[in-house]
Amino acid sequence: MARPPSELEAGAARTTWAGGGARRRPGSRRLSARKRRRGGEMAAAAVRWLGLRAARPAPAPARAVRRSVLAVPLRPGLAWSPSRCGSSAAEAPATKAEDDSFLQWFLLLIPATAFGLGTWQVQRRKWKLKLIAELESRVLAEPIPLPADPMELKNLEYRPVKVRGHFDHSKELYMMPRTMVDPAREAREAGRLSSSPESGAYVITPFHCTELGITILVNRGFVPRKKVNPDTRQKGQIEGEVDLVGMVRLTETRKPFVPENNPERNHWHYRDLEAMSRLTGADPVFIDADFKSTVPGGPIGGQTRVTLRNEHMQYIITWYGLCAATSFLWFKKFLRRTSGV
Repeated sequence: MARPPSELEAGAARTTWAGGGARRRPGSRRLSARKRRRGGEMAAAAVRWLGLRAARPAPAPARAVRRSVLAVPLRPGLAWSPSRCGSSAAEAPATKAEDDSFLQWFLLLIPATAFGLGTWQVQRRKWKLKLIAELESRVLAEPIPLPADPMELKNLEYRPVKVRGHFDHSKELYMMPRTMVDPAREAREAGRLSSSPESGAYVITPFHCTELGITILVNRGFVPRKKVNPDTRQKGQIEGEVDLVGMVRLTETRKPFVPENNPERNHWHYRDLEAMSRLTGADPVFIDADFKSTVPGGPIGGQTRVTLRNEHMQYIITWYGLCAATSFLWFKKFLRRTSGV
């Protein structure tokens, strides 16, 4: 039979129950219910947010993509589909085909351009041959009296003219350095790699035309460098009136790399008729004396070099050859490959 608890044990039990009641106050129970309710609301909001993110068609974040590439699983509820990579892979063959088509027609411009340049050189050669024929006929024409109007001389370059008068040797001009025009010597040395023709100067002397009453400039011809000083060729200084035949020449413009004229030293590198006329008091009319005007001890006449470069046949062969070669390569690369496919 159980013994009734003593007063000491009953007091201890009451104290224990009272302590438990102190730890479980009604306010504590309300706080715990509020936390549970707030936790439920946050869980429901998280579920709704994840559901919206899964249904949205926007691409996954960059970090998620990187994690998926590195074989790290994405967060639950998030899906990433490689749809854009698949479209790029599908579009790659089409882009390559477009690039090949552009390159094909762009490279076709090379033979087309070469063909056009070759045809243009054919036309240029026809024009040059016609010009050479006209020049030869003008050089071989009979001499005509020198026109009184200098304006008429613009259309008479290389045309032989005849004048009568006398020289003024006190106002000689010197075009230098020059080499003598000698067709026979040039023909002999045509095949040589180097030649050393004698250097000298052209003697330009004012000539007073008796019939026209004007003074012109006459290129009497070539003298060696040691004979440039007129005192060394007194025998060739013609005195009195003479009949002279020469070719009309027009003024020149300075070409690249040609030095400037030096009137102070009487060194002329190109025909500047205005400057020569001011220095000598002559009119801006210039003729090259023919070879028949040569006298012993004097300048050698006939120093007119009548040549026109005609290298258009070389250009024609070059451009048409380039056209043929590039056309063959283009056909081999594109058309033959297309027919093989």
